[in-house]
Amino acid sequence: MTIISPSLLACDFLNIQSELNAFDNIDNIWFHLDIMDGHFVPNLTFGPPIIELIIKYSKHKCDAHFMVTNPEFYSDLLKGKGLYNFTFHFEAIASPIKYIQTLKNNFPSIGISIKPNTIVSELSDELLKLIDVVLVMSVEPGFGGQAFIENTFTKIIELKLRREKLKSNFQIQIDGGVNDKNAHDLIKIGADNLVAGSYIFKNNPVDYAKAISSIR
Repeated sequence: MTIISPSLLACDFLNIQSELNAFDNIDNIWFHLDIMDGHFVPNLTFGPPIIELIIKYSKHKCDAHFMVTNPEFYSDLLKGKGLYNFTFHFEAIASPIKYIQTLKNNFPSIGISIKPNTIVSELSDELLKLIDVVLVMSVEPGFGGQAFIENTFTKIIELKLRREKLKSNFQIQIDGGVNDKNAHDLIKIGADNLVAGSYIFKNNPVDYAKAISSIR
């Protein structure tokens, strides 16, 4: 079953514990945490103390996406804190393979993300063999609620072909503009993990399960 990753950037932060609890009885959920530093992207969100609280009260795996210029700072602070997936940006690290090898000592799952203008061929075979998640940004990173960028479909197809050729098993995760209109096509061509923020959290909490079901 496709993993759905509700993006907590769109949730009600004044009632975050009750927001997390609303997903307790839904299967195959990751909570997606968008971490922004105001430098790598033009927005600022939350840091390690909030991440640790979310992990503490969550019954699902937590998946942090670091849109930051210095992911090493965050990985050092968060090792041993219970974070499941640590995703950093390909564009932010000079030696991503070396960094992935370091991360694997501290986190169960490691992801790498690419911006809309980064092409899939920039990801080497060696990198794709090491990684657990490839996060394809289908909007420009920084703000929620943007329109889906259509060339994302081509990237998914290319990544699926690379995965099959390499006999690898990384997940293809999509973040940005995911809804019930495009999710089925994304899954059909190879996406395994869909991040959805506005589409889920625009509803009342009692309807979150229905929104997730409509994406699946």
